Amino acid sequence: MSSSQKRIIKEFQDCTNNPPQGMTITLPSETDLHLWTATLTGPPGTVYAGGIFQLSILLPPDYPFKAPLVTFTTRIYHPNVTNDSAGNICLAMLKPENWKPASRVSAVLDAVRQLLIEPNPDDPLEPRIADEFRTNPREFEKNARSYVTRYALGKK
Repeated sequence: MSSSQKRIIKEFQDCTNNPPQGMTITLPSETDLHLWTATLTGPPGTVYAGGIFQLSILLPPDYPFKAPLVTFTTRIYHPNVTNDSAGNICLAMLKPENWKPASRVSAVLDAVRQLLIEPNPDDPLEPRIADEFRTNPREFEKNARSYVTRYALGKK
């Protein structure tokens, strides 16, 4: 077993035994340690509260030397997530120039949850949504809640 596989197994055990707040972590396939699924409950007090969001975590073969690919598989209205079925996330720690091998998946997932609490409109993947977040917060909240209702209710 490679040191990468040992690290992935240890991190998966840590994430399932002590999951990041508001999340559960599973392996969709017992035979593929490189693909994880996270279920994230929308943080209370946010426009995402009440929503259940699925995330896909793909650990590259050279993990931890390369960052995982983390995407929303549940549609979400957010300035830092692509407004399409790809669900790409703009998160500073996942950028190749910022990724550190000492970083852990649990820290990435905590950062994703924090992004739902505090969107970062200054580093958006969706400039239109970021602009709406800054200039018309009521409209942003209405749109974000409508996405929760449409895509994130009751999908476990």
